Amino acid sequence: MKDFHELDCYKNSKKLYPIIVKIMRTYPIEGNKLADQTRRSANSIHACIAEGWGRSVAEFKSYLTRALGSNNEIISHIEDAEAVGYLKQETAKSLIEKYTIVGKQIFRLREKWH
Repeated sequence: MKDFHELDCYKNSKKLYPIIVKIMRTYPIEGNKLADQTRRSANSIHACIAEGWGRSVAEFKSYLTRALGSNNEIISHIEDAEAVGYLKQETAKSLIEKYTIVGKQIFRLREKWH
């Protein structure tokens, strides 16, 4: 593998980021803090993977753990947004499914990386 751009978890989280940014623009003004936290956690997933690439095995696994934490965080934010009516159930479900896949990809990569 040449670099982090080839990792499925990186590619998939990077592909979801502009979708999240676009959706966050639809939140009402009182949802600005949640939108900001959601954007930040979405960005953090692929950023942590990229930042950890090329470091020692232990360090890269640590960055993957951070990426997984950010992935879990965005799922929580999506659930919150649905609960308060900022997201439709179908949209929330679709995003959660996609981020669940990313989380599994990160977890498997972390487990197998050596």
